[in-house]
Amino acid sequence: MRIRPSSMDALTALAQTGVAVLLGREAVIQGWPPLDLAAYLLVGLVTVPVAVRTKAPVAVCLFTQLMWVVYITAGYWPVVTCFGPMLAVYTVAALCPARTSAACAALMGVIWVYAGLLGNGPGGSIATVLAQAVVFPAVLWRFGLVARRSAELARQLRRERDERARRHVAEERARIARELHDIVAHHMSVISIQAGLGGYVFDSAPHTARTALSTIQDTSAEALDELRRMLSLLRDTDRDRVDDDGTGPAAPGRDAPMPGLSRLAEMAERVRAAGVAVELRITGDARALAPGVELCAYRVTQEALTNVLKHAPGARVTVALDYRPAHLAVTVTDDGAGTDPVPAKLVRGGGNGLIGMRERAKLYGGTISTGPRSEGGYTVCLTLPTSARTVPPRGDGGPA
Repeated sequence: MRIRPSSMDALTALAQTGVAVLLGREAVIQGWPPLDLAAYLLVGLVTVPVAVRTKAPVAVCLFTQLMWVVYITAGYWPVVTCFGPMLAVYTVAALCPARTSAACAALMGVIWVYAGLLGNGPGGSIATVLAQAVVFPAVLWRFGLVARRSAELARQLRRERDERARRHVAEERARIARELHDIVAHHMSVISIQAGLGGYVFDSAPHTARTALSTIQDTSAEALDELRRMLSLLRDTDRDRVDDDGTGPAAPGRDAPMPGLSRLAEMAERVRAAGVAVELRITGDARALAPGVELCAYRVTQEALTNVLKHAPGARVTVALDYRPAHLAVTVTDDGAGTDPVPAKLVRGGGNGLIGMRERAKLYGGTISTGPRSEGGYTVCLTLPTSARTVPPRGDGGPA
């Protein structure tokens, strides 16, 4: 159960007042004058201000010590009201600069000595009173400093935690932005080219135009499915946490599996329909990999093919997938020849996702190299470690 600081201070003041009243009844037994109405009034003036000690620590400390002096001067038992000034000194040490708190602690020591000089000290001999006047304020002051440093450390830890949270949010936003870029750029490039092709051959080749429209329909449906999955993830951030592999618990009947290497053939077929000849080669011991690794390889391949569609329509492309013992190598190479019958002016869009490729590779400890080939064309080569992230073989579906 959590209690607000102001309520806790009020309860503390009430408890101190109750203890002081109980101790006051023992004054006669201890050889001190009995507490009368004036004494109880002074007791209240010393203990009740503690209820606002955190709001005005120095003012409360000075007021309680002043009232304590009046109480001591009146000849009453000092022990009855000593807890209020003690707590006030501790509060000043915990909340205020060291010089201010040291002055308040010294003032308490002086009042303690003053009580001893009047013959009303809480101890027996003057030596005992002097020792108490030094030890008690010093201990309270020290505990207050420790509490203050602990509070400062806790605030610093909270700031660091909030900073880490903001950094994680920024990284997650960047990851989602890359996902949206890959989805929109690839599918819209295919749709743009197919729309241009359909319009270009609408009168001369109706069958080709219908095929282009069919490809547009399939591509847009797939893009909508992936966008729904991303939007569902954004809506359900608090409920469906995404893990480090880029996957998370799927909302029943709504979230589709994350795309993986099993869908490369489907992607290649879609790009072929856009007029780019794609050859898919798979070498090595094909196996299921960690979902994040497969997603990274899929997205990099998707981005590379999208760039071919944008900047080298009609080129011949080779996608080589090499399963090595501890690594996965993906190479996308085009010959740079633009033999597509669609005029280049019909291809819309611009820019590239090279930065996103590098960030994805870095996220999974991989490397990527991109650049033109000496014999013409362009190459994207991605290498990802797999030995530490492999998972048991899955069924027919993509990475979940």
